[in-house]
Amino acid sequence: MKHCNSSMQLTRAADYGVRVMIHLAKLPEHERALLPALAKATEAPVSFLSKVLQALSRAQLIVSRRGKSGGFSILPRGREASMYQVIEAIDGPICLNVCLVSGRSCARRTSCPAHPIWAQAQRAILDVLVNASIADLAATPEGGALSRTMVPVAIQS
Repeated sequence: MKHCNSSMQLTRAADYGVRVMIHLAKLPEHERALLPALAKATEAPVSFLSKVLQALSRAQLIVSRRGKSGGFSILPRGREASMYQVIEAIDGPICLNVCLVSGRSCARRTSCPAHPIWAQAQRAILDVLVNASIADLAATPEGGALSRTMVPVAIQS
């Protein structure tokens, strides 16, 4: 397998975040999981996963409790979240190119032939991530594909 040198890839933190959210969504409602069990289930280092869980907690996708009956559990908002929302909670907004950063204006936008392609690619990626819900992913059999057809959603660029 070739080594990927592209900078257009998700961070490990975002990948672990999606993994942990799917794992928590598979648990019975109100069941908690301890950090070591989550690390094992997601194949993530405990110390690194701890930081990911903090970000997910700040985004109010999961809740953590200390003590004897402590652990991490998914909130209803987290169960309903899209992959995009999980990734954004950890890495911030996804942006393929600096010319697509929300709120910024690119001076070359009108004269750059690449700009519409960057914008189209950005929309396509966001459409897929916005339409992939944690609940649907958790309901998908291991190694299977999503059972429902994904419908594109218009994303503003």
